Amino acid sequence: MPKKKSPVNFEQSLAKLQKIVDQMENEEQSLEQSLKQFEEGIALTTQCQQALEEAKQKVAILTQASEKLEAFEPLEEEDGE
Repeated sequence: MPKKKSPVNFEQSLAKLQKIVDQMENEEQSLEQSLKQFEEGIALTTQCQQALEEAKQKVAILTQASEKLEAFEPLEEEDGE
């Protein structure tokens, strides 16, 4: 059975992406190094976008569930007065 990928840590991926951007902006690199970092940056961007999309879907599901629960108001007992 194939292993599932471990969940992406959004904050770590974003920090690593920022580090790559800083290095590309501030350091003299060979074309090969720049291309390698660019490729890694694209992969990290894709991972972050997927993590955000998954979070967005979870929020939508939870919001819909919450709205359904709110639609059911408790029955109030009538007072005999």
